[in-house]
Amino acid sequence: MRKHLLSILLLAVSAACSRDYDVIIRGGTVYDGTGAEGAQLDVAIAGDTIVAIGDLSAASARIEIDASGLAVAPGFINMLSWATESLIEDGLSQGDIRQGVTLEVFGEGSSMGPVNESMRAEQLEQQGDIEFEIPWTTLSQYLEHLVERGIATNVASFIGATTVRVHEVGFEDRPPNAAELERMRGLVRQAMLEGALGLGSSLIYAPAFYARTDELIELAKVAGEYGGMYISHMRSEGNRLLQAVEELITISREAELPAEIYHLKAAGEANWSKMDEVIARVEAARADGLRITADMYTYTAGATGLDAAMPPWVQEGGHDAWVERLRDPAIRSRVEQEMRTPTDEWENLYLAAGTAENVLLVGFRQDSLKYLTGKTLAEVASERGTTPEATAMDLVVADDSRVGTVYFLMSEENIGKQIALPWVSFGSDAGSLAPEGVFLGSNPHPRAYGNFARLLGRYVRDRQIISLAEAVRRLSGLPAENLSLRRRGRLAPGFFADVVVFDPARIQDHATFSEPHQFSEGVHYVLVNGSLVLRDGEPTGATPGRVVRGPGWTGW
Repeated sequence: MRKHLLSILLLAVSAACSRDYDVIIRGGTVYDGTGAEGAQLDVAIAGDTIVAIGDLSAASARIEIDASGLAVAPGFINMLSWATESLIEDGLSQGDIRQGVTLEVFGEGSSMGPVNESMRAEQLEQQGDIEFEIPWTTLSQYLEHLVERGIATNVASFIGATTVRVHEVGFEDRPPNAAELERMRGLVRQAMLEGALGLGSSLIYAPAFYARTDELIELAKVAGEYGGMYISHMRSEGNRLLQAVEELITISREAELPAEIYHLKAAGEANWSKMDEVIARVEAARADGLRITADMYTYTAGATGLDAAMPPWVQEGGHDAWVERLRDPAIRSRVEQEMRTPTDEWENLYLAAGTAENVLLVGFRQDSLKYLTGKTLAEVASERGTTPEATAMDLVVADDSRVGTVYFLMSEENIGKQIALPWVSFGSDAGSLAPEGVFLGSNPHPRAYGNFARLLGRYVRDRQIISLAEAVRRLSGLPAENLSLRRRGRLAPGFFADVVVFDPARIQDHATFSEPHQFSEGVHYVLVNGSLVLRDGEPTGATPGRVVRGPGWTGW
């Protein structure tokens, strides 16, 4: 590390003496990612590193960017990205770089490695519009595979608790035995040594639902040994929201590591009033010395699949077993009744949405069903003359998939309340797409194109819930600190040159639920590791993205 810092110092001294930088960003209002107010300064870059910030009017550079009237900030960190497959299809990551994102963070419960042969076969069988080979085995190999193919953004990942469970236990509803648990711990250890950020879980979904708290604590302990964190789509965001928050806090305390709540929300109108208590419990835990944080997306609807509308027991054994059970009339009758019945035993997003009219169908595998894209579950049920519950089961069987689904669940009041929290960062919970090719085969949630621009436009500029300086901190410095990233998340000499130049007066999302394939506007330039990936609002075709490693990586 000392040798690395010496190299940075020598680079800065050499650049200062020669005044020969690679890039100078001139005259913009610099927000450094710490929350400090902006100041009109120049930023100089040599190679992949920021080497000077200040009055550089006497200096020259190979590339000069006029940022007059614009904001200059550290590249934004997408704390919950599902660009795992979209980057294989299109490494330019247009949907996100046009919003200023320079780092995609994966691993919400499921990660792209490790995989064994049975997992590889199932994943190949279940691929949808995006088809790809799986030449990797470990999570690190997957991330390196992306870089070898060429990507515009940096990438990092948590190791998925669901993935290591499937690797050793499969899709069964049972605890791991002692030998299985030790092998699961070994997989987490290997991933942490290779640079995983920590352990991720997604506990409303089968088979993650089958994991008990003690299992998660044992896996999280390993992540904590290497400086990682625990991050979770909690066991409930609705009826048992408060109990789920307590479980996350317990895991943090018992495993002795920081913990983060994925996409903070109170789902279902009956649960909206619980948000104040959630905030109180998190802040009490923080006051006790636990590092509890959260991230969120800036919309009142979530997106997942119809699996989140059906009980976990019917999904035991994996996708094929689930589909086969849904062909059985007796099982269908039981599932239909449970889908309609309020319960605290599992997370029923169908009921949380309130009505089938608030359940939007957005993604199908089979070409024969794609004409239903953009219709509500209520509309399709009416057309078929079947109940919404039966229709949901029919669609899963016919499409042989979980069927991409948007659920309208949250309140606008809580969105604003969450944005105001100083310990909340932001994630799209989506891929990074473009309005072309295979991406047009389904309708994503508009957050795929608009989450970060929507924050800066609607909630910062228009509603003034937080200041621009604070928003930049939450998009860069805060997540970098939470993830223990080295030399990322700030504009300062010695930090990697991940930089976004945008117009605070014009930044705006345009994607809607009915027309989601629309880029945001207002971002003019984006640099990743010192290379321009967006110039004058258009991608350059450059692919300088790298793997960003967590604190346990042995390759420093």
